[in-house]
Amino acid sequence: MIIHTHRSFEKKYLKLQAKLQDKFRERRDLFIDYQFHPLLDNHALHGEWQGYRSINVTGDFRAVFKQENNIVTFVDIDTHHKLYGT
Repeated sequence: MIIHTHRSFEKKYLKLQAKLQDKFRERRDLFIDYQFHPLLDNHALHGEWQGYRSINVTGDFRAVFKQENNIVTFVDIDTHHKLYGT
């Protein structure tokens, strides 16, 4: 699996507290080893995010990605509310 990050993801990631950055790296590594580990709650999105998927970083933070074959591109990271409006 090849992991990429979109420029918009990188901008938001760099603004996160170090604790959240560390947690994302932990979850990314778990994702690489086992994409559908229960802690990740890897699931398809709908609405404006149709065609994307999301994993849990913390209880409230999510990382949104697009997967095409073995290439995964993380495109956004933020709170559930800011990403999905709920």
